[in-house]
Amino acid sequence: MPKTKEVTKMKTTPEHDERIAEMTFASVYPHYITKVEKKGRTKEELHQVIEWLTGFDDKQLQAQIDCKTTFKEFFESSKLNPNAELIKGVICGYRIEEIETPLTKQVRYLDKLVDELAKGRKMEKILRKA
Repeated sequence: MPKTKEVTKMKTTPEHDERIAEMTFASVYPHYITKVEKKGRTKEELHQVIEWLTGFDDKQLQAQIDCKTTFKEFFESSKLNPNAELIKGVICGYRIEEIETPLTKQVRYLDKLVDELAKGRKMEKILRKA
């Protein structure tokens, strides 16, 4: 009998949410690049995905990196795509739809998009349309 991957429902804790809020985008960004490039995708595609979610163009994104903004500051200064709520599924053991803390949910949206890019999903599927 084939094994199915069971997803445990996990609630984020205040400590988890605070750790994510204080983490800098600049510290995670190189990992995003490595992840997508390892799978044959490009930095330009990564930037396209980030711009779709946040509204940051290349210049604005670089400013976020240079300023070492925290994820809290990063998402506070972004214009979250209204279709972001269409991002569903499991990332890092959490079902995105069930995450209650808005910032943690936004960071997991970004993680999920990067994951889909790395897994070879077509760009038009990643950039969700209503």
